[in-house]
Amino acid sequence: MAVDVAIIKGGGANIASLRFALERLGATSMLTTDAGQIRSAPRVILPGVGAAEDAMEKLHLAELDTVIPTLQQPLLGICLGMQLLFDGSEEDDTRCLGMIAGRARLFEASDDRPVPHMGWNSVQKDNAPALLEGIDNNAYFYFVHSYAVDVTPATIGTASYGRDFSAVVAQDNFMGTQFHPERSGKNGARLLQNFLTGVS
Repeated sequence: MAVDVAIIKGGGANIASLRFALERLGATSMLTTDAGQIRSAPRVILPGVGAAEDAMEKLHLAELDTVIPTLQQPLLGICLGMQLLFDGSEEDDTRCLGMIAGRARLFEASDDRPVPHMGWNSVQKDNAPALLEGIDNNAYFYFVHSYAVDVTPATIGTASYGRDFSAVVAQDNFMGTQFHPERSGKNGARLLQNFLTGVS
């Protein structure tokens, strides 16, 4: 059976939800750490939940930290997976994959702004690339995270939680969402559909 998306296996509680969301859109997926399968897949998703250092260690053990930066097909990083596309994270001073310039920083907590940032937040479209086609400006998506990357030249969608941060990024074939599209209703479904059919 042909596979539309290779999902890089690295742990995470939302894998079943992600695969079900893709299935609803008519896409078949495979959960794998096999470099050959990842290289040959039409599209790749890098999910992530947990700590950056642990996630990078899993990629290193699977020898995928050297494979992922060489991929030519569209790749979507989700949540921590998006942060891993950048140079690094101040979480345990972790060196990440380095395809996009930038570094994840911890949110500063306050009485009315707890960390982690959990819940629905609006996203301002900084421009209108294919990944955000058909999604309204200031549409809401579901976030769960303690670290975020500042706004960079790769940012195409911005959210705010005490400070502005990158909610959606795109550079060459590498894309990412800080939120969870698989938990973000119709807006998340549209973004995943755009990733499946609207980007190249």
